[in-house]
Amino acid sequence: MKLTYFGHSAFQIETDGATLLFDPFISDNPHTEGVVSAEDLNPDYIFLTHAHADHWGDTLSIAKRTGAQLVGNFEIVTYAQNEGIENAQPMNTGGAWDFPFGRVFQTYARHSSSFPDGTYGGNPNGYILHLEGQCIYNLGDTSPFAEMAWYGEDHDIDLALMPVGDCFTMNAEGAVRAAGMLNPTQVVPVHYDTFPFIEIDMEACQQTFEDAGFNLTPLTPGSTLAL
Repeated sequence: MKLTYFGHSAFQIETDGATLLFDPFISDNPHTEGVVSAEDLNPDYIFLTHAHADHWGDTLSIAKRTGAQLVGNFEIVTYAQNEGIENAQPMNTGGAWDFPFGRVFQTYARHSSSFPDGTYGGNPNGYILHLEGQCIYNLGDTSPFAEMAWYGEDHDIDLALMPVGDCFTMNAEGAVRAAGMLNPTQVVPVHYDTFPFIEIDMEACQQTFEDAGFNLTPLTPGSTLAL
């Protein structure tokens, strides 16, 4: 099993039997130039944390071309169905679903959510995935919130993908607070350096995590991580 990072919050996980694509902001993502195009991706599932343009991205074109199952909250799935997507699995905060590749919990995320045309996108979410004996938590766009302590108690998290870019999400210090509640074995930072508002000093971010006793692993766009 491996994770491939495409920059911002876009990444995919390849399991033994399925490819899972998350928040496929590809075409207008400055990190993906010369790395990957939307047409290169052939997922079996597309997971959406929320409806903002920098996460919704190429969802419709990829889903229509590949027939991948779209997974999102009720509002996102309804919107996609109205745009012609038939293969979709709705979820909502606190619920879980058994997929052929493993069990997925949809979590709360403290953020906002609307589609590029202004349509309400429901409550923003994260995903805790149990697959191939590992637990991966994609936090989505969020700040720390107290219920993360419950997630840390209920799930033995091997890898957490955490936003660190500040301004629109938590910064390094906030992410360390989240890590303190979740206690993940490894953290991959996301949602940074894409736009001027979220440009950060990654060396300082890594030092903040190291000082708190956590392993932060930044990935360059197009690189992979064995899981």
